[in-house]
Amino acid sequence: MTAPTPAPLSVDELVDQERRLTMKRFTHDDAWRLGSMLVEMAYLRQAPVAIDIRRGAQQLFHCALPGSSADNDAWIDRKRRVVERYGESSLLVGARHRAKGTTFEASSRLDPNLYAAHGGSFPIAVDGVGVVGTVTVSGLPQAEDHAMVVDALERFIAV
Repeated sequence: MTAPTPAPLSVDELVDQERRLTMKRFTHDDAWRLGSMLVEMAYLRQAPVAIDIRRGAQQLFHCALPGSSADNDAWIDRKRRVVERYGESSLLVGARHRAKGTTFEASSRLDPNLYAAHGGSFPIAVDGVGVVGTVTVSGLPQAEDHAMVVDALERFIAV
């Protein structure tokens, strides 16, 4: 029961997502709850993903579900580095480059073995503080990875 492929989002829509999905706080317990929510969503969707949540440099949650591989962990690292460097979702960074008629790989001058502006990594932002961490999913097409993270954050913040 996989989720339908989401429609492509504009830069403005991606910026709006980040503005809406800001938290009041983010603790170790919050990381566990968000990660557990993502695992449950992935099982329901039969999504073969790996999930990673970090606050700063510390990994607070990681889970690799059946069907995922070590390649997904490498993609997590590459997408996460983009969020850490730019403070925006990996999908938004890639979309900004495409909107300028180029690609992240061609214009960022960053090593593509270390950085990937593909959807699936999202900044964890706290009101009055800014970006404090990342939540990343890898294993689906990039728009679906991104949509899964956004869906989880929307549900998490609503609780």
